[in-house]
Amino acid sequence: MIIDCHVHLNYYEDESLDRFDQTLDRLLRAMRRNRIDQALILTSYKVTPGRPSTSQVVHRLRDIPYLSVIAGLDYTSFTPEVLAELADFVRDGKVKGLKLYPGYQPFYPADPKWNPAYEFAETHGIPVMIHTGDTFSVKGKLKYAHPLHVDEAAVDHPGVQFVICHIGNPWIRDCMEVVYKNPNVHADISGLTLGEFEDRFEAFLRKQVQEMLLYGVEPHRVLYGTDWPICSIESYLEFMDELAIPERDKRKILADNAIELFRLDPRASPFYHGSRG
Repeated sequence: MIIDCHVHLNYYEDESLDRFDQTLDRLLRAMRRNRIDQALILTSYKVTPGRPSTSQVVHRLRDIPYLSVIAGLDYTSFTPEVLAELADFVRDGKVKGLKLYPGYQPFYPADPKWNPAYEFAETHGIPVMIHTGDTFSVKGKLKYAHPLHVDEAAVDHPGVQFVICHIGNPWIRDCMEVVYKNPNVHADISGLTLGEFEDRFEAFLRKQVQEMLLYGVEPHRVLYGTDWPICSIESYLEFMDELAIPERDKRKILADNAIELFRLDPRASPFYHGSRG
């Protein structure tokens, strides 16, 4: 079983255009082609025709049980009232977590403005995913996106499960320390490259991820994700296949950890046949 915990339905080529149906069709075809059982769709911190709102995504995916939603929050406009609508989506099982975008927006994860969001996540038992590391946009400010900043939020909110997105790349060792130190912090391996992995860069990152798993982070704290459509699903699966780690650990990373953390039902997979094999 394979669960991609980090994909988008944003139309990055031109955000002024609504291409939701075409992008969704591309994702579903890529999932079928690569036998991806489930995916988590992360909505954006901003809403444009090319970046649909959480509400729009939830309603348009309501008949696809193997696609769930992670609700992106906007630092600029966030108020506790934003969470009221999300509560219904969470209770209905369609929204499985929250996503914050430090770096793309100028804030640190421990900013008190987010306290209501963290309390909401703890109350509803859903994780908070946090962007870390390099930004797709050159206008991003990296000082806000360093994975060390997740440590403060994790310490201040021990009842919340956090996910450091992109393993903090390029600050992978700092990410390792934050995950190692805090039992309520996980990491996903999404967004490590644009498009396909180039051979030399893939070898470099594979070594980094293997060292992380061997020396700093238990496999049950790592999640598989791609950041599609920015990154290739096929290339990511090859990357995972060539990791020199035990197969039981790969199974945890590819599916089991996400099932537990996001409380997913493996039976929702179109390929489900009564086991997690």
